[in-house]
Amino acid sequence: MEHLTKVYGAQKAVDDISFSAEKGVLGFLGPNGAGKSTTMKILTCFIPQSSGSASVAGYDVVSQPLDVRRRIGYLPESNPLYTDMYVKESLGFIADVHGIENAPVKIAEVIERTGLGPEQHKKIGQLSKGYRQRVGLAQAILHDPEVLILDEPTSGLDPNQLIGIRQLIRDLGQTKTVILSTHIMQEVEAVCDKVIIIKKGKIVADDSLGGLRAAHQQDSLENIFIKLTNN
Repeated sequence: MEHLTKVYGAQKAVDDISFSAEKGVLGFLGPNGAGKSTTMKILTCFIPQSSGSASVAGYDVVSQPLDVRRRIGYLPESNPLYTDMYVKESLGFIADVHGIENAPVKIAEVIERTGLGPEQHKKIGQLSKGYRQRVGLAQAILHDPEVLILDEPTSGLDPNQLIGIRQLIRDLGQTKTVILSTHIMQEVEAVCDKVIIIKKGKIVADDSLGGLRAAHQQDSLENIFIKLTNN
């Protein structure tokens, strides 16, 4: 991203931000209304920016949106799902959308990775919120994208489920670029290699987790976040 800006009326939701994300897990943090979801929607070609540029895997989000979408997996905070579909059926539908070859094998692998095995023959509408999150994550990784954008991916998970999904995110970060938005600081400390903190549309921190702590006398991430965003 270079000098990215998004204006709604008189309000700058994103204000001239520049950053890059490499392979690994990037924690993208900020208070509600800071511009995180807007940034993610621009990256995933849902909305255009007002000015500046953004590219994913070398493809521009405005001029090459189909190439971007092929290389990106997105789990939005709202996690829209077809609740009348069965889990396996919904993954088959997503596989068809992406034109995935050998879809049954891929679907079985993703069900295994996301721990959906016991629930795979249920309708999505019958699942708990935690398992619905897993379905959203399974859909996001099914086409093996280079980049994953996860907006509050562990919302509604119980502590046991948290451990499994955090491990999965860590594993995905070994081979992919993962941008993770969350309000849970323990989650950032558990899975992220690098942290960006955004406030009122502007970046106020962009550093490795260790570098950020070193710059703030080894304070906790929660205290650093409050210090940088609470004024």
